[in-house]
Amino acid sequence: MTGTLPLAGLCVVEIGHSLAAPYAGMILGSLGAEVIKIESEGSGDYARDWGPPFVDGAAALFHAVNHGKSSIALSLSNPVHAAALRDLIVARADVVLQNLKAGSLGKYGLGPEDLRAANPALVYCNLGAFGEVGPLRDKPGYDPLAQALSGLMSLVGHPDEPAVRIPVSVNDMGTGLWAAIGVLAALLRRKTTGVGEVVSVSLYETALTWGSMQITDYLANGVLPGRWGSGTAAIVPHQAFDCLDAPIMVAAGNDRLFGRLCDVLDCAPLAADPLFRSNGARVANRVALIERLQAVFRTKPAEVWLAALDAVGIPCGPILTVDQVVRQEQTRALDLIKTTDDGAVQVVGLPISFGGCRPDRIGRTPKLGEHNGLLTIKEAAE
Repeated sequence: MTGTLPLAGLCVVEIGHSLAAPYAGMILGSLGAEVIKIESEGSGDYARDWGPPFVDGAAALFHAVNHGKSSIALSLSNPVHAAALRDLIVARADVVLQNLKAGSLGKYGLGPEDLRAANPALVYCNLGAFGEVGPLRDKPGYDPLAQALSGLMSLVGHPDEPAVRIPVSVNDMGTGLWAAIGVLAALLRRKTTGVGEVVSVSLYETALTWGSMQITDYLANGVLPGRWGSGTAAIVPHQAFDCLDAPIMVAAGNDRLFGRLCDVLDCAPLAADPLFRSNGARVANRVALIERLQAVFRTKPAEVWLAALDAVGIPCGPILTVDQVVRQEQTRALDLIKTTDDGAVQVVGLPISFGGCRPDRIGRTPKLGEHNGLLTIKEAAE
């Protein structure tokens, strides 16, 4: 992307570790902000060691969410270090992101009240585990725990099988996204008021929003949602089918598409059958319908079915593995796989384009404490 990035000129101080706050920082940094990452002296961010694989001394995962940042390593319990960080934030920061234990920064003079008293324009974002209030507010939490306690794990997998965790850190990354959205909204309001504010997000709140449709359904009818494997509760057929050689995904999301699917499978009478004529009927008679469709899909190779389905406009596709995804022509055309400026690691860029151009600020990943020179250390008075 040529020209000035949207957040150029803004300074973000990230007092974060693991995934949620670093992911938010990566988003803001990729959009042009200067991001100064604060890490623990000696050990650094836990995620530096979350491998293998390791690249250039840090876990590949760490590179994925920390490229393009500066790194300052310090000890918050050292009053001199805490004071230097406070001075840096007051003098330079537009935004603070923090995901340490609730209230822990206050004892170092780095809580939102202290910092915003000295810098009223500061936007201070708390990324927590369970939110600012309630009986779990002080409970530590990671993505798997949020998935378990929010009900998400009860939705994943096949009927009559144990609950399964979504193998992507959807709540860490989702909370980072909500943090970025909240920060951008606060910065937009600051243009009018001149005053910043405190933004709060959490893994648990994010997890509840992912389950919002299932929660709404339950509150409407009192029926617990089931597990549908590759399918979905409210649309049939909308799932994977095994072909002669490989599975494919088919999403016939309305009556018109279902009719076309029946034509392709040479079972047109199903579309007129009262048991399957409407989506509601198909949902009610899911098992019987899927058994009949599955028997037909197994008679031909995936490539044959995909060509026939594509020809009549039915959403479908193969179920790809990661190695296939990164080589796929669509992925390449979107230019979404980026390489850090030093050539050390490939990462996934931002899924946003401006005027048809994707932000291409993919700075290298900092060494622990590499940018400690950004701090002005004032020795404690005798």
